[in-house]
Amino acid sequence: MNSAGIRDYRERLERVQRHIRANLDRPLNLDELADIACLSRFHWHRTYRGLTGETVWQTVKRLRLHRAASDLVNGTLPIEEIAVRSGYTNPRAFSQAFKSDFGLPPLRYRAEGGHRRYDNPDWQETEDMYDVRIEEHDPVTIAGLMHTGPYIDVGATFERFSSHLAVTGGWEKSAGMAAVYFSDPDITPPEELKSLAGMALKPGAEPPDGVETCVLPAGRYAVLTHKGPYAELGKAYQWLFGPWLAQSGESAGPAPAVERYLNTPLDAAPTELLTEIHLQLG
Repeated sequence: MNSAGIRDYRERLERVQRHIRANLDRPLNLDELADIACLSRFHWHRTYRGLTGETVWQTVKRLRLHRAASDLVNGTLPIEEIAVRSGYTNPRAFSQAFKSDFGLPPLRYRAEGGHRRYDNPDWQETEDMYDVRIEEHDPVTIAGLMHTGPYIDVGATFERFSSHLAVTGGWEKSAGMAAVYFSDPDITPPEELKSLAGMALKPGAEPPDGVETCVLPAGRYAVLTHKGPYAELGKAYQWLFGPWLAQSGESAGPAPAVERYLNTPLDAAPTELLTEIHLQLG
C-alpha cells in the first residue's frame, strides 16, 4: 500500500478512535464504527487490528478501565457508578475485569493501590521506596504534536503522532516515547492544559516533518521511575514536587516536566508500565 493509501486508512481509523473516546459512556457496536470508518462492515475490524495492534474491543476496554482507574485514584464516585460508566451493568463483572488488568479489585485498588505509597510521609524511608536518582542531562529535543486539554486524554494525541510517523516516516530517529507537560494542573483549568506528545530524538537527529519541538536544556535532573498505571502519576508528581523536593535540599528549575515511557499499554499490563518523570533542578 502506498503512503497515500496508508494515510487514508489511518485517518479513517483515527475517526473511529476519536468517536470511541468521545462515547465511552454509551454502548458501541462494530457496524456503527465501520460506518464512521467508511469501510466494509465485513472485514474493517481486521484492518483496525492490523494498523493499531489491538482489536476494537481491546481499545474500548483499555480506555474505559484506564478512566476507571483515574476515577478510583482521583475521585469519590461509588464503585457501582464507575462500573456503569465503564460499560458494565454487573459490578461483579467490572470488578473481575478491573482486577485482571490492574491486579486488585476496584475497592482495594482505591484503598491500597500503588498511589497510596505517595500518601505515606515516611514511605521514602522504607524498602518500598521508588527509584529517584539525580543525573546530568545533555540537551534533549522532544518532537511531537501539541495536546490541549486534560492530561489523562493525552493518549489520543500519542495515537495521532504514531499515525503521523507511520505515514511520513521518522521512527528511526526516536530515542523513546516522551511527553512535555507545560501547565500546572493544580492552577490551570483542565481544558487549557498544554502538553507535547511524541518522542525524544536521538542526539543529532533532525525532527520529522510536520511536528513541533521542545528542547530541554542540559543540566541536573531528578528522575523518578514510576511503575504502575498512568492514573497514579498525579500522586507521584505531588510527592516529587512536595516532600521529596523539600527533603532533598534541591530546588526545581524552570524547564517543564517531562515523562519518558519505557513501555506502552500495547506491550505491558497497567501494573507493569514504567514511566520516568524528569524534573530539572535549579
